[in-house]
Amino acid sequence: MEAINYIGIAVGLAMDAFSVAVAAGAVVCAIRVRSALRIGATFGLFQFLMPIVGWLLAVRFRSSIEHLDHWIAFILLAFLGGKMIYESFGIEKKESRFTLLSFRWLIALGIATSIDALIVGVTFALLGTAIMVPSVVIGVVAFLFSFAGFIIGCRIGHLFENRIEVFGGIVLVGIGVKILVEHLFF
Repeated sequence: MEAINYIGIAVGLAMDAFSVAVAAGAVVCAIRVRSALRIGATFGLFQFLMPIVGWLLAVRFRSSIEHLDHWIAFILLAFLGGKMIYESFGIEKKESRFTLLSFRWLIALGIATSIDALIVGVTFALLGTAIMVPSVVIGVVAFLFSFAGFIIGCRIGHLFENRIEVFGGIVLVGIGVKILVEHLFF
């Protein structure tokens, strides 16, 4: 039963990474296994590490994490989404297709899409659950979903032409708003 719970949690956590990967694939507009592996590995790694970090910090910093996690995720996602929307109107458009998969952007996206995984780690610590097995499951599922999302984005991106960058930006901002609203009101 625990394995099913871990997979369910992993799929839920991977949805944000999947959405961002689809948008990234559509913006990059070129199916490259290497790019799909980069985004999948980045998101998978962060989704693997963040529950461990949350678990380790749960006892000392729980109250600090709960009050800041949603704001950090919202600010990162709103900034990245806003930048994608801005660039969709032609400003530095050519550069945006390549910088989206740069090390700096991948790290920012990895952090932004895995803040919830940090809280899951805190939850596991509070429940007295060991963290390695769930973290591995979460990381592997995030990798698979992100890899597939990037490929899907590459395949369908041409259907939307330049509007896909606006859509991708809106998705990122929407995810940030969703995280913020959930933590502030629920």
